[in-house]
Amino acid sequence: MKKTVLLTIIMTAVLALALTVGVFAADEAVTDTTTIGATEQAPKLLSLIFSGGALAIIGAALAVGLAGIGSAKGVGMAGEATAGILSENPNLFGKCFVLMALPMTQGIYGLVIAFLIVMKAGLFEGGMEAILSLSVAQGAYYLMAALPIAAVGLISALKQARVAVAGINLLSKRPDQVGKAITSAALVETYAIFALLISVLLVLLG
Repeated sequence: MKKTVLLTIIMTAVLALALTVGVFAADEAVTDTTTIGATEQAPKLLSLIFSGGALAIIGAALAVGLAGIGSAKGVGMAGEATAGILSENPNLFGKCFVLMALPMTQGIYGLVIAFLIVMKAGLFEGGMEAILSLSVAQGAYYLMAALPIAAVGLISALKQARVAVAGINLLSKRPDQVGKAITSAALVETYAIFALLISVLLVLLG
């Protein structure tokens, strides 16, 4: 429950920021950032913070950050369970390793989406000019495109880790059941893959 509340707070904060950006853009309408003089550094700084490029960067950060947090915690949970099993039977490391590694894929998915957003928005090659030139609507679009893998990646990695831990405990008593243990944990991966596909399609269509 606490994890769900934390996730809701994060998403609400992101949406509030997007709304603030839209209001600011409507009021200020900065159309030519290259003509801002030395006496107008404050408006230039605001145009940088409240820009489409900033929203796109937030989206990329959420994708890799939330999914990465889920994977890091998930791998840690499975790693702790594996360490306990290996203290009694070191020969099970190979079988437990697959289960321990499964929750890390969500972090990889988030990294892929973050990379796609940065490349598709032109932030990698354009640098600061690309950040300022990207419209608020475009930036908000990339931010929303990152949310499926950010949210599902975080939750699915943690849920998959719990199944992986149960599978590791199963192997401690029934080492021959490794296939069933891996299959059970892999089923949770399906929803992370669905979220990845949606995020990829949205970013590519943007």
